[in-house]
Amino acid sequence: MGLDNQSQDKQSTTWWQPAFVIFTQVSGWIAGPIILALFLGKWLDNKYQTSPWLFLICIGLAFLISSLGIVRITLDYLKKIETEVKQKNDSLK
Repeated sequence: MGLDNQSQDKQSTTWWQPAFVIFTQVSGWIAGPIILALFLGKWLDNKYQTSPWLFLICIGLAFLISSLGIVRITLDYLKKIETEVKQKNDSLK
């Protein structure tokens, strides 16, 4: 009985962790490239006097990088879910 309660307690306290990890990864892929592109684009525009073209190009590339990063995280997570479901189904047989 005590062992079952411990495993249930562990499961009930950690149910939110996978969602939090995915949230932080996706947020990082959104904010990181955009913030980097903001500073890089402004710096390049000031250096080469091309305002706003290099800034807009940097923001566009950051959007593309963010999109690809989010897709990669999503595909990795889907593979992980499929593996867990397959292992669970195999253990039920």
